[in-house]
Amino acid sequence: MKEKKRDFISLLDLSRDEIENLFEHARVLKEEVAAGKYRNTLAGRSLAMIFEKPSTRTRISFEVGMTQLGGHSLYLAPSETQIGRNEPLKDTARVISSYCDGIIIRTFEHEKVLELARWSAVPVINALSDLQHPCQVLSDMFTIIEHFGSLKGIKVAYIGDGNNVANSWVHAAGRMNIPLSLACPEGHDPDPRVLADAMEGTGASIRVVRKPADAARGAAVIYTDVWASMGQEHEEDERKKVFMSYKVDEALLKLASPHAVIMHCLPAHRGEEITDEAVEGRQSVVFAQAANRLHVQKAVLEWLLAPEKASR
Repeated sequence: MKEKKRDFISLLDLSRDEIENLFEHARVLKEEVAAGKYRNTLAGRSLAMIFEKPSTRTRISFEVGMTQLGGHSLYLAPSETQIGRNEPLKDTARVISSYCDGIIIRTFEHEKVLELARWSAVPVINALSDLQHPCQVLSDMFTIIEHFGSLKGIKVAYIGDGNNVANSWVHAAGRMNIPLSLACPEGHDPDPRVLADAMEGTGASIRVVRKPADAARGAAVIYTDVWASMGQEHEEDERKKVFMSYKVDEALLKLASPHAVIMHCLPAHRGEEITDEAVEGRQSVVFAQAANRLHVQKAVLEWLLAPEKASR
């Protein structure tokens, strides 16, 4: 009997063992590419990519990932499909999943991701919504393991807006037992439902503080993101005033562990949430972090689209 299809909408869709298996598989895939070896596990399979928001890293990494696995990707912009003319999402989901083997969606409303997954007959991957960005944080954790050898005891300090990336970090902390401190201005905390879900039955060490120094003190990872996400451009001036003291700079880094690394999901507004010196400094793993999106997402694609072929 055919297995029920799986979706990747939230990090909580994966067990701890599944996440660790994906990390190991991503490591193997990365080593193969470095050796000039490419798989053909997704030959004849197609991935539909629905993008309602601009993208650099997400789009390129998924497209290249499908190519390196022998598959094919189709970029679907709203202006070029019936999605932009308000075709019901349940109709779109059923039609696309009759043609393709998987769907990724990058959108505003998280409900769209859930609705697409509900009606799709094939796996759906959340490539970013206003609520969560699980692909990003899955790759972030992989990068931390590469650098430190393990996630165990690695304290993460997130500085800035409690946005979709922060929400996915909360889920990651709950699932993988990562000590996480989030420094957010009042009124800009992570989603309370996300915090509750992550804490339920886990005993996870997750705290929200107001001062960046309180989060950064002794941390092994200093993480930040833009102050105004896509769709919040009209709030940019006001947010600059609110977040002015939530900047990753040399003064903040001095409070962290001497071996701490700096992470940013990019694009970075240098001089705002992070200084140019921090991005380019010896403690930065920002570009390794971006590069790892390719390898981790390839592991996810194999796991969802060809589980019978993907090595564990």
